[in-house]
Amino acid sequence: MGDVARLAGVSHMTVSRVLNEPESVRPETRERVLLAIEQLGYRRNSAARSLVTRRSQTLGVVCFDTTLYGPASMFNGIVHATEEAGYAVSVASLRRPTADAATQAVQRLVHQSVEGLVLIAPQAAEAMAFVRALPTNIPVVAVENALPNVTSVSVDQVLGARMVTEHLLSLGHETVHHVRGPLDWSEANGRVEGWAAALEEHGRMVPRELVGDWSARSGYAAGQKLVRDPRATAVFAANDSMALGVMRALLDAGARVPEDVSVVGFDDIPEAAFVTPPLTTVSQPFREVGQRSIEILLDEMEGGEAGATSVIPPELVVRDSTSHRRS
Repeated sequence: MGDVARLAGVSHMTVSRVLNEPESVRPETRERVLLAIEQLGYRRNSAARSLVTRRSQTLGVVCFDTTLYGPASMFNGIVHATEEAGYAVSVASLRRPTADAATQAVQRLVHQSVEGLVLIAPQAAEAMAFVRALPTNIPVVAVENALPNVTSVSVDQVLGARMVTEHLLSLGHETVHHVRGPLDWSEANGRVEGWAAALEEHGRMVPRELVGDWSARSGYAAGQKLVRDPRATAVFAANDSMALGVMRALLDAGARVPEDVSVVGFDDIPEAAFVTPPLTTVSQPFREVGQRSIEILLDEMEGGEAGATSVIPPELVVRDSTSHRRS
């Protein structure tokens, strides 16, 4: 910064003001400083700056090692929102949802002087692992799961499942069969809750759900069972991958989608619009979740109240894998 000041013929303080409060510097002086910065290739020393300001301009994100579309998209939405807010991102990824692993991940980020934490913990075991690991002096926002006294941001999974179920019932199907996600995932449980509630409110039978593991293979196995049940004219799979597995099982058994069986997924993966037939599904607003999470976290960093819950509605995307029931 001293080199920039000498080349521009200004004081060290003027250079600092150009960098931090440019509107407070006369335009001609500001242009001289910016030209000197460009000529010298000056870059701020973020470590030195953080010592002076006591702010690292860095947020920490803790997530679990996964290649699933939903959690990965949620992570990307949070990273984009963090960068758009002018903060750097430091990430700690865990492979096992244990209390020790969670503590180590959180402490690693705390030692990097992050100013706030975002937790992506969709499994119950993951969420519980953080209960004792969270620091008390750093704002925290949890995504897709609730923790005691921690602000949470999530997609309304119950509403999404209700929309799917009511869409299928409106097409004349007597009931809707469900291929659910793993038992310890909060999103899977929310989708079961919305599906069952909608059926009960319409006075329909609630079939026993089949349990999948989010994979197309598990959806295929569920589809092999469903194709033997003549009452299964409508199937709601808890994610698009399982829905594609169900559709393949129906095809292999000689059943037509949607003429014989209507199928709906959840997530709206990029491929959903390009399979045959294009998949009816639920689109989750991952980018909005990321933006809302970071907005709330920044507010808490400035003294805002913690502990609130923010729920964002999803959107039903109707394509060609659903149709009216044929009698």
